[in-house]
Amino acid sequence: MGMIPIGDDDSDRTITPFVNYLLIVANIAVFVLLQGLGGNDRFTYAFSTVPQEIVSGKDMVTPAHTVEDPVSGQTFEQPGLQPTPMTVYLTLLVSLFMHGGIAHIAGNMLYLWIFGDNIENTLGHWRYLSFYLVCGVLASLAHVFTTAATHGDMLVPSLGASGAISGVLGGYALLFPGRRVRMMMGRGTTEMPAWVAIGVWFLFQVVAGMGLLGGGSQAGGVAYAAHVGGFVAGLVLVKVFAAGRLVPRPRRG
Repeated sequence: MGMIPIGDDDSDRTITPFVNYLLIVANIAVFVLLQGLGGNDRFTYAFSTVPQEIVSGKDMVTPAHTVEDPVSGQTFEQPGLQPTPMTVYLTLLVSLFMHGGIAHIAGNMLYLWIFGDNIENTLGHWRYLSFYLVCGVLASLAHVFTTAATHGDMLVPSLGASGAISGVLGGYALLFPGRRVRMMMGRGTTEMPAWVAIGVWFLFQVVAGMGLLGGGSQAGGVAYAAHVGGFVAGLVLVKVFAAGRLVPRPRRG
């Protein structure tokens, strides 16, 4: 969309967002140390969420095969699914800390850095961690069941923190709709209310997920259904997790 968030108003923050920092470190550590910067296919294809595994409850192992990118038309060899050395349902959690490439993790961590601390400041450390993980799991389930309902390829694995971070964005949009967010647009920067910045992002997810931008629920390797599902989960759940806590307001200088 040509819009990249680069900051927001943190003047009301009263705690150090340790959990948000740890989530970012954990994502980077998994990508670097366990995924080998995306080069360790054996790990990635063992611990990603596979819709067929979640629906059936059975671990799937497949041979490598040639696939065609629906966007570019180029063909490439995709590694087969590897044995998962635990219950397949745990991949709903583990896959939240895995990424498909440097651009994927960089974009996700940027959004988490900017928007996550405000939610942690409101919910507190442990509630924020629970909120983040619950939104991530619900987002992955949204992708699984959308894939099944639309007769998509149930053996294509999904991974990434995008669903959980979408939940953070949903919570942010509900709690702080008027908060100013600094955005990079082209060569310049501007400020806009959070509901506009996040609303444009969400609209893109919905349109792309419907296939109006040339894809389906997982167009070009992006699980848009997970983004939408995570966002809706964040909208619905953030006030449940915030029960009994005051929503801080930015200071006016």
